[in-house]
Amino acid sequence: MNKKQLRSFYKQQRLCMDKSVKTDLDAKIAQKLLDSEMYKTCDDLLVYVSFGIEVDTLEIIRQALAEKNVYCPRCVEGTNIMEFYKVSSFADLQQGSYGILEPQINSDTLNGFGKNALCVVPALSYDKKGYRLGFGKGYYDRFLSGFDGVSVGICYDNCLIDELPSDKFDICVDHLITENKSVSFGLRKEEIYG
Repeated sequence: MNKKQLRSFYKQQRLCMDKSVKTDLDAKIAQKLLDSEMYKTCDDLLVYVSFGIEVDTLEIIRQALAEKNVYCPRCVEGTNIMEFYKVSSFADLQQGSYGILEPQINSDTLNGFGKNALCVVPALSYDKKGYRLGFGKGYYDRFLSGFDGVSVGICYDNCLIDELPSDKFDICVDHLITENKSVSFGLRKEEIYG
C-alpha cells in the first residue's frame, strides 16, 4: 500500500476502536511515558494536544505542567510549519488550525526550550525503524529535522507495521511507546541513559 492507502486504513482502524478500549490504551501509553527515564530526566516537554483519533495526551500534559516546562505546537497559518510555545495551564490553549487546541501566541516563549528536551510525536502508524506515518502535512518532519532533543513516538500496537514507505524528508523518532512496549532505535540512547 502507498502512504495514502495506509493513512485511510489506519484512520478507519482508529475510528472503529471502541471508546472504552481507546481510553484504556491511552492511559497505559501515558503511564509508560510518564514512568520512562527519558521523561523523568528531561527539563522541557514538547507535546501535542491530542484531538480525535490521536493517542490522548491530556493526562501527560496535566502531570507535566506540575513538573516540567511544557511546550505545545501551533501551526503557522498558510504554511506547513509549526512552532512550539510554552504553556503554564490548559487556559493558555485556544482553538486553532483544524479545530485543534493550540497555545496562544507569546513571542517570549516561542521555541525557548533547551537541548534537554523531549518531544512527543503523534502518528497514525510507526514502523520497526521508527519512521512514522502522519496525517500528510509534514509538520513534524520539518520540525524534527532541526530539533536537537530526544523524540518519542506514541502509538497503539495495532497501528505498527514492519516497514512504511519513506523518503529523504521523513525523520524517524528516537523511541517508540505503545501500550505494551517501549522501543529505542539507538540513535541517541547514550544521551538519555548515560
